[in-house]
Amino acid sequence: MNKLNLKKPIHCTQCVFDTSDDPNMTFDHEGICNYCQLWSQRAERFIHRGPKGIHMLEKLATDIKNSGKGKKYDCILGISGGVDSTYAAYWASRLGLNPLVVHLDNGWNTELAVKNIEHIVSKLNFDLYTHVVRWEEFKDLHLSFLKSGVVDIELPTDHAIYALLLKTAKKHGIKTIISGYNIATEGVIPSPWVWNKLDWLNIKSIHQAFGTIPLKSYPRITFLEHFLAILLSKIKIVNILDYLDYDKNEAKHILTNELGWKDYGGKHFESVFTRFYQGHILPKKFGIDKRKAHFSSLICSNHMTRDDAIQKLKEPIYDKELLKQDLSFVTKKLGLSTEELEIILNEPPCSHLNYSSYINSIYKTHERLFSMLRPLTKLIPSSMKFWKQTAYS
Repeated sequence: MNKLNLKKPIHCTQCVFDTSDDPNMTFDHEGICNYCQLWSQRAERFIHRGPKGIHMLEKLATDIKNSGKGKKYDCILGISGGVDSTYAAYWASRLGLNPLVVHLDNGWNTELAVKNIEHIVSKLNFDLYTHVVRWEEFKDLHLSFLKSGVVDIELPTDHAIYALLLKTAKKHGIKTIISGYNIATEGVIPSPWVWNKLDWLNIKSIHQAFGTIPLKSYPRITFLEHFLAILLSKIKIVNILDYLDYDKNEAKHILTNELGWKDYGGKHFESVFTRFYQGHILPKKFGIDKRKAHFSSLICSNHMTRDDAIQKLKEPIYDKELLKQDLSFVTKKLGLSTEELEIILNEPPCSHLNYSSYINSIYKTHERLFSMLRPLTKLIPSSMKFWKQTAYS
């Protein structure tokens, strides 16, 4: 339970979220939380199952090929070595697309993830571009976020991936980015657990407060650059798995048998730091069990029952031996002692809004301006709605 909420939590009757995950959680007359309702709204709008989904996907593939005529690549595809992005690559191949596969190396990849990536791109005959962030830079950035006390310590990685994909697409004149993000397995997450992935100003502010090394190799994208890339360059993101009857276990089976892919364990555990962050930092410092978000999405998509999820949540988040191994590895790699990390984790959490942010500067100014203009024009969509749809994942 979240340490900051001492009241007895109210539980959703459909998923495994409760008011300890978000004190502002609301419920309908059946006791179903606003996150389940949000999942249903997104699913109705974006998930296309069965023959209709395949037909729409094939049409999308044709459009992507046409937009890429005369170019070496017709799309960009981000890959981590995990099941979602690898299955997206598998389907890109099935659809006859020719992506430039892009990977961000921030120094935390597991050996298995690296081997998976190398094997998959070779098997599918795709070109791979790996952008390596200089380790001393990313180490300084991660230490800054740890010291800041904010919850979304993965923000620097997620932002860099998004910025890298968008800028690579723009560099090559490519209009489409294929993503492994999907509503079925990651459609909802309590808003207090994450921060806006596009908020470079927040990253910059936190690094200025605690960092010591200039970020020269770190990909970043400003609010204006993102705005121009989406609305003027017309780069679009296609969540390819939302057009399939996506079942993660079935996907693992296909990838293992057809491509020789190897499973790495938990969700997003292709990164050692992500495993440590989700399995140790989040529960210890913030009282957050990230499995609840994954399980709740699976419940909403009918891939898991609520009772099964409740039973699984009783299991340990982290294998004791693996935690011991990862604790030693992470502290050594970050140049911290175990005692120094313990002090950081025992300090009280701090809001992202304690630092500069697009949320309370350009972002709100833009909203006020276009709220006044919107009655006169419908040409520019609300950045509020756009950010909510694209930035939290």
